[in-house]
Amino acid sequence: MKVNLNHQLNDPDIKGVEILSIGTELLLGNIVNTNSQWISEELSSLGLNHFRQSTVGDNSKRISKLIKEISSRSHLLITTGGLGPTPDDLTTEAIAKTFNTKLFEREYLWDEIKKKISFSGSIPHNSSLKKQCMFPKDAQIINNPTGTAPGMIWEPIKGFTIFTFPGVPSEMKAMWKETAVDHIKKNFSDGSIFFSTTLKFSGIGESTLSEKIDKLLKLKNPTVAPYANLGEVKIRITAKGENKLEARDLIKPVKDELQNEFSKFIFGEDDDNLSSVLIKELITRKESLGFAESCTGGLLSSTITAISGSSQVFKGSIISYSNELKQSLLNVPGNLIKKHGAVSEEVAQNMAINAKEKLNTDWSIAISGIAGPSGGNKEKPVGLVYISIAGPDDHITNIKKLFSSSRNRIEIQRLSVNVCLNSLRLILLSNSK
Repeated sequence: MKVNLNHQLNDPDIKGVEILSIGTELLLGNIVNTNSQWISEELSSLGLNHFRQSTVGDNSKRISKLIKEISSRSHLLITTGGLGPTPDDLTTEAIAKTFNTKLFEREYLWDEIKKKISFSGSIPHNSSLKKQCMFPKDAQIINNPTGTAPGMIWEPIKGFTIFTFPGVPSEMKAMWKETAVDHIKKNFSDGSIFFSTTLKFSGIGESTLSEKIDKLLKLKNPTVAPYANLGEVKIRITAKGENKLEARDLIKPVKDELQNEFSKFIFGEDDDNLSSVLIKELITRKESLGFAESCTGGLLSSTITAISGSSQVFKGSIISYSNELKQSLLNVPGNLIKKHGAVSEEVAQNMAINAKEKLNTDWSIAISGIAGPSGGNKEKPVGLVYISIAGPDDHITNIKKLFSSSRNRIEIQRLSVNVCLNSLRLILLSNSK
């Protein structure tokens, strides 16, 4: 019987899908759990409600206890990890114990594993790999085309199904695509999908933005959710529909409202970032860009050059970290540095103007500041940054930023880079050709 997991978004009383990641290495932070993210995206594409993710170490009792809890609140559980041959691979055994079920050897699986071992020539046939052939009697096996650890699809109690996958991402993905996705479509999906679009904001804080869109945050379909990264805020709009076109139609009015109200702050969507948006605009304008960096030490340049196509607009950067190089490479007068200090509007402006000339660019950005944790004082504290942007027709824009002293060095540098890129984006936006 098909189980309908599709109901109104965010209804806490509706049973849905859970993901359980198994492995002590996850709890210790030895590896990053990319499996849950990937599976979450797959579930959304199938229109399935996904309410919770859990992580548990390699401990049979804790695994069993958690699975018992999940079986009382969800229809479908997807596990990753713990299917290997070593003593700490306990997933299948723990699941069987949870539901007082015996495990039986699937002889054909052992034949397949032996063939894989013989091909690799790395592990003897009498190894503990044989435990990977043990499953509940009525479990459906998920073939592992790239590894030795099969998974299973098993309904231990009515209305609750478990899918198990190994923790190796490449193996899990191959098994999902070959077997699991069709089974889930047939038995758990009503054919609808979730579709999301993410708008990206810069220059406005998450709390301010959330306050202004309070009504949108209360919507049920589509849902609107804000979340912040360093230097930017994202608004994810998610709709559920019979197909992608229907979901897009539900998203469109919300997206249009946000773009109309916050056009100055929205710099892109989905995979866009400030660098890619800026490069695209400069290519369109057939204009070039260069930098003079001090406190960011090349981070501004690397952020730009990380984008394919940057060579069409970016000519280079002069990293003048010391005062001596500011003078010798950028021709900043020594008396200007002595009078105002290296971290000053006057020096930053001089750096920008001279970098534009030396690099022969249409635009240049100069930055000088105190990233900390040392080097600040009462007059010029840690977090003080000056940015200057020089452009065509003697254009000059000077910016002073004072980032919180609670920010660490790397955060101050990254935030400074974001301000540089976003400031030039806004200048170009206000001076669109």
